[in-house]
Order: sequence, then structure tokens, then C-alpha cells
Amino acid sequence: MLVLVAPGQGAQTPGFLTPWLELPGAADRIAAWSDAIGLDLVHYGTKADADAIRDTAVAQPLLVAAGLLSASALGDISTVGAVAGHSVGEITAAVFAGVLADDAALRFVRTRGLGMAEAAAVTETGMAALLGGDPEVTIAHLRKLGLTPANVNGAGQIVAAGTAEQLAALEADKPEGVRRVVALKVAGAFHTEHMAPAVAELGKAAQDLVVSDPALTYVSNADGRTVATGSEIVSRLVNQVSNPVRWDLCMETFQELGAEALIEVCPGGTLTGLSKRALPGVRNLALKTPDDLDAARALLAEHAGA
Repeated sequence: MLVLVAPGQGAQTPGFLTPWLELPGAADRIAAWSDAIGLDLVHYGTKADADAIRDTAVAQPLLVAAGLLSASALGDISTVGAVAGHSVGEITAAVFAGVLADDAALRFVRTRGLGMAEAAAVTETGMAALLGGDPEVTIAHLRKLGLTPANVNGAGQIVAAGTAEQLAALEADKPEGVRRVVALKVAGAFHTEHMAPAVAELGKAAQDLVVSDPALTYVSNADGRTVATGSEIVSRLVNQVSNPVRWDLCMETFQELGAEALIEVCPGGTLTGLSKRALPGVRNLALKTPDDLDAARALLAEHAGA
């Protein structure tokens, strides 16, 4: 069985979209999405610098657009065994599963990005990845410092989120066993109570969505469980903004479902890295440039119907 996954914020790098726009019809598709959401995705995906694409209101639509474009280039994905996304990547995965149309997903993620950027501007907040250590010890230590374990990613990685002062305290007082604390290139404490205002905005936007039940198995960040109805998936997408991402539980579900291979759409690399450490024996392939498409198509064909 093969799993198709979509990365979250922080996976973007300057110019990463450039080679993808050389594919037939790709530039026109991205231009149409840009017009639909009032954001020049071509510019931000090809010419903008790291600071510009770090902006939450830019990064989130850009990541969803890139994921959808690369999956389209991959071909027919109707035979994949399961789909999932990390944080904003869950919206990309909802399109893979047939829950949302691509243009609706782009409008929805534009609302999400703007709402989260506005919420992040209220207080100086951020996120940092902790590498190594015992999860229970680490989480208890974070809570002692007033931080939230916003992403429990598995493979020895937990992401803490909170105010700048709390993150500074963490840098000075690491949990026992943690090797490194790495500040992330995000502009707020995502998946925490700091994002509560964005939840309300996204809930309003969700009321206008045309939603279908998933045609593919959809694995949710909330608890790693599969979700069978489109309405429940959208409800989880709304609430996910201020709740932790449990990617560790998603990977446990992949294993329970019998996953033998995993493809991560553009800009791939983050989730395949976690999979390599947490899911031994699973073949991993990241779509970084169109040069990766032939190998991904072969892997997809090998697992078709599994």
C-alpha cells in the first residue's frame, strides 16, 4: 500500500516552484489560482526571497498550490492507499481525497493564512524543533515553561510553540536528553491557543464550501485516525489551526494500514525524512523537482490497486 502525503509550512524555499512551471499547462494553472485568490503565486514561488515566503499569508497558499500542481503532474492518484498532510498540508490532502475542489481549497487556505498571520501579529510568538529525548519528559518540560507541544512528529522530533520569551527560556533550559533546539522559519505559534482568532474566521469560510465524502482513505492530524465523511474532515481542518498536530499517530496509522511506500508531494523532503526514521522498511520518495516524477510514477504504478 502506498501513502501520498503533503508537507506543511516551513518546507518552502526560494525559487522552489520554478522548474514545475516549465511543465505543460502549469504556468497557466498557477496564474489562474493566483487570480482567484488575489496573490501572485508565480512571483512568490520563483522570485521572492526567504523572508517574503516566510509570511504565513503567502506560504500557506503557495504550499497547497505546489502540492496540487505536483500531484497533478504525477498522474492518476485514485489508486493510492491513503492520503494525509502535515498542518496546512491537510488541505492539500483533502483535495487528493476528493473532499474539496482545488480552487475552493486555494480560497480556503488563503483565508487560513491571512487569519493566522493576523493572529500571529498580536503577540511575538514562534516555534522551535526539539531533536532527541524522551517524548513524555520533553512534553512535561515544555508545559512547565508554558510552551505547547504543537507538533508531535515522531522520529524523535517535537515542535514547541509559544511566546518569544518562552522560547528563549527553552533555549536556556533544554529538556533532558534533547540534543538540539532549532528555531523554525515560521511567523507564529501555530496550533496553539494563540491561533484562536483564526479558527473563527476559518469556520465562517467553511460554511461556504462544497464538500464531498473522501474517495480515498484520509488520515487526520488530530489523532491519526481515518475520517470517513467530508463534513468531519472540514470540521477538523478548522479546529486544527489551534490544536496540536499528531504526525506521530498518523505514521502509526500508515503502518497499521500496511504502508510499504510513501510519496511526498512538492516541496518534498520533510515528511519523507520523518518516515525514514520512524517507518523502517517503507520506501520513501520526495517530489522536489519534475526530475523526480518518473520514479514516483513507477512507484505509484507498482502499488496500484494495493
